[in-house]
Amino acid sequence: MFWKFDLHTSSHLEALLDKEDVTLIELMDEEDVLQECKAQNRRLLLFVCQDQCMQDLVHMITTEPPTGVEEIMRFKYPNIACELLTCDVGVINDKLGNEEPLLETLYAFLEQPSPLNPLLASFFSKTIGNLITRKTEQVISFLRRKEGFLSLVLKHIDTSAMMDVLLRLISCVEPPPLRLETLIWLNEEKLAQRLIELIHPGRDEERQSNASQTLCDIIRLSRDQANQLQEISQPDPLLTVLESQECVEQLLQNMFSAESTESCIINGIQVILTLLEIRRVDGVMDAQGFERSYTVNSSILLAIQPHLIHFHQLLLEPPKRNPMLTSLGVLEEPLGNTRLHVARLVASLLYTSSASHAVVAQELCRLNTMDLLLDLFFKYTWNNFLHLQVELCVAAILRPCAHEMRLQPGLGSQEKSSPHPDPSQDQTLIETPSEPSATPENSAHNLMVTHLFQHCHLVQRILEAWEENDKIQSEGGMRRGYMGHLTRIANTVVHNLEKGPVHTQISSLITELPEDYRGRWETFVDQTLSETNRKNTIDLAFSDYQIQQMTANFVDQFGFNDEEFTDHDDSIGATFDRIAEININIDAGQDNVSAFTCSKERIQPFDDDEEDIWEEKEIKFAAQTKSRNRAKAGFEHVSWHSGTGWIADFGEVNSKAPAAGVGFSAWDTPDSKPPATEAEEKGWAKFTDFQPFCCSETGPRCSSPVDSDVSGSGITKPNQNRKLPQHGKLTQ
Repeated sequence: MFWKFDLHTSSHLEALLDKEDVTLIELMDEEDVLQECKAQNRRLLLFVCQDQCMQDLVHMITTEPPTGVEEIMRFKYPNIACELLTCDVGVINDKLGNEEPLLETLYAFLEQPSPLNPLLASFFSKTIGNLITRKTEQVISFLRRKEGFLSLVLKHIDTSAMMDVLLRLISCVEPPPLRLETLIWLNEEKLAQRLIELIHPGRDEERQSNASQTLCDIIRLSRDQANQLQEISQPDPLLTVLESQECVEQLLQNMFSAESTESCIINGIQVILTLLEIRRVDGVMDAQGFERSYTVNSSILLAIQPHLIHFHQLLLEPPKRNPMLTSLGVLEEPLGNTRLHVARLVASLLYTSSASHAVVAQELCRLNTMDLLLDLFFKYTWNNFLHLQVELCVAAILRPCAHEMRLQPGLGSQEKSSPHPDPSQDQTLIETPSEPSATPENSAHNLMVTHLFQHCHLVQRILEAWEENDKIQSEGGMRRGYMGHLTRIANTVVHNLEKGPVHTQISSLITELPEDYRGRWETFVDQTLSETNRKNTIDLAFSDYQIQQMTANFVDQFGFNDEEFTDHDDSIGATFDRIAEININIDAGQDNVSAFTCSKERIQPFDDDEEDIWEEKEIKFAAQTKSRNRAKAGFEHVSWHSGTGWIADFGEVNSKAPAAGVGFSAWDTPDSKPPATEAEEKGWAKFTDFQPFCCSETGPRCSSPVDSDVSGSGITKPNQNRKLPQHGKLTQ
């Protein structure tokens, strides 16, 4: 039947390939050309890999398409051509990577004047990047023969796609010896120095930003490669140059030249922050949240130290900014991105541990930079980006575990109940054995702690800001935006006062406070801060509970279960499987013989001779009672006994609970039957008279004495213990 409807798997592409005069454009118009190419369609690959077709494909991705057509259709064929060239088919990769004329045509794209078309630049970057990965030796050899290659790439660095070309050369070259040769070649071409030259006030902002981002990526990729390829003893030449004191000094000189701009300062600080990254060790997150594991080179700090005064001056006199309209009103003097980056830089400097850390710490104390940052902390009430950096600075000075401080907001509230890691171990995470360890006896570190409490008046600032916030809130005002970070700073002080590397020094500094502040601090820690931590802990615990309910138990609590969507036959035994979950506990100290005997009498085993439910039997009503253990009996209980006929017993429920310690049987019978008048007073139903059942003699009979159809028929008041004959007539 399939041939009747002409159903076959061959595509229209095969019919086109059968034509003698088929063109590349006709094939590219087919929707499944890319899928067929990836599926290794032999005829299609033979056609595409022809010299003229490959030249046309490369020409499409490197030449500006003609104008005058719709923008969507204008770049249709360049996009398809790029996908065909980078579909990772070995035949196409070999053709493109081994043919010198094709590489020349591709390279000619870099020789075009600036600015490049961003879309075509992305096509070029993707194609050359794929060749660097798949045909590494051929492409690297070709590019090294081109003397102006690096100059052309840096010429077009304002196009972000050129960044990817450089990063491919650094990260995608294999094997490791060839990668090292490539890095040496790039270093000989002075790639790092030339990128730093682009971060200059005389360059346009786009070029500065891309150069800065490229340097940051080179640093991170080089450090990652160094950790993964430890068998290569020779260090990364590019990374060595970037971490050198001369290179960092050149960057800082560009940043603080006479015509310095905000863009140049911010982009330069981003490179320095990347150089100062303290990377993660054994799952420990560093101060800025980067997953790194690298020790800061002392040469970086030595280069930064003379320029700390310039960064301090930026905090005092930042680049001019226009007033900013916020949700809380007009901010006449915004904090600005420059001062925020300087705060990040100070926090990173304080978190570094190297032989030159003491020099940086002494200079920061001399400039009184921490006091200035605390002033900005309380001045910009709603800038939480700044609040976080100041909090990190305080934590770095007091030396708690950085990742613990970041991840546990209520640090002070939990320190008595949860163990804390040894502070000495916290320091070893960011130190090397060859460098002197930052011990509490370190004079520079002790100087920073003393400076924080005596010159920056940290305790006094915390108390005054807290009292001011309480006063504002009591008058109906809004809670200050820094209160959350202020709580964490106070908890950090308390934590390191009790157990920390400098707890003795902090204790003596607090003891030296004026008596008024010392008493207020003790009251604040014992009452206000403890109560705040308690509330925060409760809120966090409830949030964790809610998250737990919405994740692990979501299916059980809400919506449908997976079993509800399965076939009914698959889950037909689910009800009977629940019988296995019934747990019957019987006290061994009780006399349960009667209970088992009674249960044996009332529960009859299955017999092979099945009872005929349509057999006509006499139904009798007997006045027998059975009680059950129910806390509140509000209904008449009916029990059915299997014997010669059906017997219905109507009696009062034994609602009296057994006394404690007294054995109780599930089939106990009450000693006496209450009078009818008592039942009437309690509102029980009276079964005194029955009218004849209106049943058809020929119709089917139900085996139950309480038939739903019969119960609705006309019933008068029959006397109790009346018998029902076989044909539904009442007899005495």
